[in-house]
Amino acid sequence: MLNSVTASRIPAGYSQYSSPSGRIAWHSDLRWDQYDAYLFDIDGTLLRDTGRVHYSAFSKACLEVFGHPLSLDAVSVAGSTDPRILSDAFAVAGIAEDEWRPYRERLLKAICSVVERDAKNMQLTIMPGVIEALRHLAAAGKWLGVATGNLEAVGWLKLERIGLREHFTFGGFSDAHEQRADMIAAAAAKARDLAGDKASVVIVGDTPSDIAAAHANKLPAIAIATGHFSFGRLLEHTPEICAESLSALLGANHIRQGEPR
Repeated sequence: MLNSVTASRIPAGYSQYSSPSGRIAWHSDLRWDQYDAYLFDIDGTLLRDTGRVHYSAFSKACLEVFGHPLSLDAVSVAGSTDPRILSDAFAVAGIAEDEWRPYRERLLKAICSVVERDAKNMQLTIMPGVIEALRHLAAAGKWLGVATGNLEAVGWLKLERIGLREHFTFGGFSDAHEQRADMIAAAAAKARDLAGDKASVVIVGDTPSDIAAAHANKLPAIAIATGHFSFGRLLEHTPEICAESLSALLGANHIRQGEPR
């Protein structure tokens, strides 16, 4: 049933449903499984790596290329892209663009190599409801892809090791895109190449950056609060649909056109 206490705190224009799996909020004319193609973020949305292998790879790659480590402590990584994280880290360290930018491709390749080398130390966990949601969408004939700030080799490696690779037909990655909105644009173009020019495409992610990148490309966003940002914080950025987990979305499959069961 609708929760009148929490519903009163959501922005105007949203309906809300609360279940044991968590809350969801949506614009009343939408269903989460109505789209033709789904582009999922990886970290915080599909999985989590408490081993921090990917995070640590930046410093190790810099050590290999330049002979000194690179700290990410003052860099915002959630919702960013690997090339942007690298650029921001050098900026925070006070290293001029012309000193490191010529080594960019070498550094990105080194990050991929370090992640592959250290992959055995990954401690990957699948987020709640992920497998069930992917199976639900696949059974409905939806196109499933990833749209992530990860470099391609890193993103596919994580999905392969956790057993999710088989669910995805294609992906959008950050190798050629420092800005997340540009990566989303390229991923959406791939989705429409497969699903058709008129296909509806939706972005599924766990950060305000996912929402902003979707909207920059005039695409809807489904925000999932399984990463660093709360349900309420994500709602402030006006995604079309917001949920505390993919399990919560599955638990609300009976809702149609904004009406609870």
